[in-house]
Amino acid sequence: MKITDSIAIALPREEVVQLLADPAHLPKWLRGLVLHEPVSGVHGHVGTVSRVVLRMGKQEMECTETITRREPADLHRIPNDGVVHYEREIVAQGMWSATRDRFTEAGPGATLWESENEYRFDSLLMRLLSPFMRGAFRKQSQQHLEDFKAFAERGTDVRAVES
Repeated sequence: MKITDSIAIALPREEVVQLLADPAHLPKWLRGLVLHEPVSGVHGHVGTVSRVVLRMGKQEMECTETITRREPADLHRIPNDGVVHYEREIVAQGMWSATRDRFTEAGPGATLWESENEYRFDSLLMRLLSPFMRGAFRKQSQQHLEDFKAFAERGTDVRAVES
């Protein structure tokens, strides 16, 4: 199952990717984040493996995230006509997913964030149910983009909204 979403953010691209690259900001916009810690490597760099724990309602999901692409490697002084790519794989019990994010300039002081998410499931039941769950996955993906936009543009912290 593949889902692609996008959102325009009223900030320059370099500022957007700097905010995303800073692990201290993750809990401010990623709903349900309990823990995000590198097991090996440096946060956000290619090859880094992190342990991630998310809470959805009363359930917790633990997964492993591996950064598979970050271009350019240096997120400072990004060429105006360049595209920033950030990709990762996430593995949890019974599921594999890949996220491919692209950040492009969308005009003066604006960024377009395009996010493609691919999901694969181990169990036959989940593979059969996944087409019916597509809407829920899309809603969650769009919520992450909107939460980041609110954080980046207005400083909105999802932890205050969730309480």
